[in-house]
Amino acid sequence: MASVDFLKKVALSFAETQEAPHFEKTSFRIKNKIFATYDSKENNACLKLSIIDQHVFSSYNPKIFAPLPNKWGLQGWTIVNMALVAESMLQDALQCAYNEVAPKKLRISPSV
Repeated sequence: MASVDFLKKVALSFAETQEAPHFEKTSFRIKNKIFATYDSKENNACLKLSIIDQHVFSSYNPKIFAPLPNKWGLQGWTIVNMALVAESMLQDALQCAYNEVAPKKLRISPSV
């Protein structure tokens, strides 16, 4: 289980990331583009993944990662169940989301 504090710590560790409100949620942005949100009422995160990354994470466990069930899900937006996701998996997914939105010069190289 990953906490919202862990989510914030990781998201804000990426270069030029800012936290800002987004309707009733908290958003994490790079250059004013959202790569993640957190919904405290539902205790879930929503990440902007590539379609390939969305498929990979959702295939791992659809109870933890699932595409949004609407047109946004078709664009890579993926719900993360914070009560079930391991911190290491959330960290990897957040990095993928950041890289999906960040300019090339700020993207993080995958660790080998």
